[in-house]
Amino acid sequence: MKKTDIYGTIGPACGNQETLTEMFRLGMTGMRLNLSHTELEECREWTNLMKESAHSAGKQSKLLIDLKGPELRIGSLNAPIQLSEEGNVYLKREKENFSSFGRNVHAAEEKESILLSKRENICLREESIPLPAEIFTHLEKAQEVLLDDGKIQLEITEITEEKALCRVIRGGTLNSRKSIALPGISLQLPVLTESDRRNIRKAKEHGVSGVMLPFVRSGGDLKLLRQELVQNHAEELQIFAKIENMEGVKNLEDILPYADQIVIARGDLGNSMPLWELPAVQAEIAEKCKKAEKPFMVVTQMLASMERCAVPTRAEVSDIFRAVAEGAASVMVTGETALGNYPEQVIRYLVNTVKSAEDYLIHSIKNNG
Repeated sequence: MKKTDIYGTIGPACGNQETLTEMFRLGMTGMRLNLSHTELEECREWTNLMKESAHSAGKQSKLLIDLKGPELRIGSLNAPIQLSEEGNVYLKREKENFSSFGRNVHAAEEKESILLSKRENICLREESIPLPAEIFTHLEKAQEVLLDDGKIQLEITEITEEKALCRVIRGGTLNSRKSIALPGISLQLPVLTESDRRNIRKAKEHGVSGVMLPFVRSGGDLKLLRQELVQNHAEELQIFAKIENMEGVKNLEDILPYADQIVIARGDLGNSMPLWELPAVQAEIAEKCKKAEKPFMVVTQMLASMERCAVPTRAEVSDIFRAVAEGAASVMVTGETALGNYPEQVIRYLVNTVKSAEDYLIHSIKNNG
């Protein structure tokens, strides 16, 4: 029985040699580097640190880079915005010559804000949330908008060419560059950004072993990625296809031949359906992968409570156990190690729970053999 790969995500919480070395020593296989907010070359200190820490722990580390791809994200905020339930906030169309949003608003736009405020008889905060133009053009009145993996929920109540007034259904603190989902809307965005292409050119130099492509919609997306890898003499890098919306789920059989591993990315995938349907979809993807003998990874909120707590919930360890028992080739944590308070403990619980599931499977095979 092949051992399950265990990935963490590098970030400020674990970005030092002592912590990383201990995480590798505990049994972490490799790390994910999220390039949604940065570029690979700017992370050379981290990629070198990962190599050194793995070597210190006597391990050979795997490094996955998570590209931007056709994913949807808000722009940069001047500061985090606190969104209160039943409050209001603007979504604002980004402009090429206007990258700073929030308090710096043109006079004409301020007038428009006042008119909308009076019409809705509300008092609005000055902050607004910037959206790329290609997203903004698909907005319409009554559209549901989910931010930060669905933690925040908005509903559009008024819209103009440049702004959309939203009511906050589910509030929270919003930071820059968080994900955005528009349930029911399918956007035809480019498979690779220019940033992705630059990062692929540098991948081998940084010791990258695999490339994660977000929001894979069809086998064609992966063929384009493979062509880019070949053109940059990086054809040996593995392709991890992230299934994050229903388009990817429906086209899974078309995607399977072109992926080295399927990623069941439950964050945005959970935004594309009622949340209670997600476990069945996860099981369906896992079953199709096993039938096709295609490895798959399970990711998102596996130990989310450990961003703030030293001990996980019983539900979280059961979730990890189930993923391995269903045949996952790898599991991954994200914010738990990148931003959380207990990155080493996260890996300890993850490794030990995976081992428990593997032991159970071996015992079951022996008993049923």
